[in-house]
Amino acid sequence: MHLFDITVFVVYMFGVIGIGIWFLMRNKGIDDYYVGGRKIGSVHIGLSVVATDVGGGFSIGLGGLGFIMGLAGSWMLFTGLIGAWLSAVILIPRVKNLEQFKRFYTFPQFLGSFYNKRVAFLAGIISAVGYLGFTSSQILAGAILAEATFIPHLDRQTALMIMGTIVIIYTAMGGIKAVIYTDTIQWIILMMGLVFIGIPIAFMSVGGMEGIREVLPPEFFSLGNISWQQLLNWGVTIIPIWFVGMTLYQRIYASRDKKQAQRAWFIAGLFEWPIMAFMGVLLGLFARVAVAQGMFDYLGYATAADIDAEMGLPLLLRTVLPVGLMGLMMAAYFSAIMSTADSCLMASSGNFLTDILSKWFPIPKSTKRFLITSQLLTLILGIVALLLASRMPNVLELMLYSYAFMVSGLFVPVMGALFLKKASATAAFWAMLLGGSTTITLIIGGWPLPLDLDPNIFGISLSFISFVILQNRHFFIHHKNIK
Repeated sequence: MHLFDITVFVVYMFGVIGIGIWFLMRNKGIDDYYVGGRKIGSVHIGLSVVATDVGGGFSIGLGGLGFIMGLAGSWMLFTGLIGAWLSAVILIPRVKNLEQFKRFYTFPQFLGSFYNKRVAFLAGIISAVGYLGFTSSQILAGAILAEATFIPHLDRQTALMIMGTIVIIYTAMGGIKAVIYTDTIQWIILMMGLVFIGIPIAFMSVGGMEGIREVLPPEFFSLGNISWQQLLNWGVTIIPIWFVGMTLYQRIYASRDKKQAQRAWFIAGLFEWPIMAFMGVLLGLFARVAVAQGMFDYLGYATAADIDAEMGLPLLLRTVLPVGLMGLMMAAYFSAIMSTADSCLMASSGNFLTDILSKWFPIPKSTKRFLITSQLLTLILGIVALLLASRMPNVLELMLYSYAFMVSGLFVPVMGALFLKKASATAAFWAMLLGGSTTITLIIGGWPLPLDLDPNIFGISLSFISFVILQNRHFFIHHKNIK
């Protein structure tokens, strides 16, 4: 990477930290720090939602899918479109219509309003741990990108330290306002970078359609190049996150009103699919062509088998982009990564402080003490996420594991809260405990599962069965007592 590109990149990073300092000086209390004063409009919320959900992890992960399977990898984000629009219609009106809505800061508080404090506490643990893992996946995505583009100047562990430090500092200082407004800027930078720099130059560099068709088999251009099991696994893992994601509830709370929030969710869905979905897999597909054409030989990668699929996209950009544009494009991708990492770190911090630690340690009443406590906790959790990222080799794997852990435990109780007049707190508690623990056990165990289905499917199934059994028992006992 040329010195000029590095300079462009460094200037951008200092600009992001500057935004954190700006909001550090302007945050006045808990509403500002965790829910942005509840006055943010649909455009900022919508771009922040899609930046958080897609971000760098899915950007790098989509590139990996395009490298492996071609255009069919775009179906992963089609599940994001479905999830966004379903939650806009089903979830947002219910959340905004609750009388106690303006006192909420976290997702477990919403769930606890339908059940009890014990359910909210367990939900807080699941959400906090899940988002801590998700933060790690984004930091890892940034390290992989940096390792590929700064070669031979930067190894992955050093890249992890740099990425993690930047994200942790500006997030801990600025809170959710810094997160949402930097998300808007970062997402615009990424989209402009892909549309006007990354995709056109990469397409020309591999010889256009003629060069692509000479190298790739026909299945890379088919949307049907995917198994039903993979579609099901993505759907069951990703769609429910729109109903249980702490980052999403924070943005519902931060929206001015119900219509603004719904509009934001519709905007986010369209950006996920088809816009970002096809951009990501196309660049991964171009990288597959580039390695077959020998463009990565100078880096020691002669065939597709020699390279990690998720490294293909950043190596392509490093190879084809000219001086100056390389720095801008890298800033764009690091923007996407940070836009997810900061949101997930804020979500985990909010869960730990509001839903877990407050059970034993009262939250400081004064504004200044609360902000200091929040910032210190965010800093500590960021360091933990950084350590976790250093132990995991694969971005998409770590990200989907974090999704699965949250979804398998939380989705069924949320559905019960939304659609049942009197949902059982006991049913919700055991559904969370059994669903989440089943998925994690199957993931850690690594046992082969029937039909290559995702462990999350079995976790959600057990969560649902236990919820139905205990809900019916609660219903039977309730009516028996009435008689």
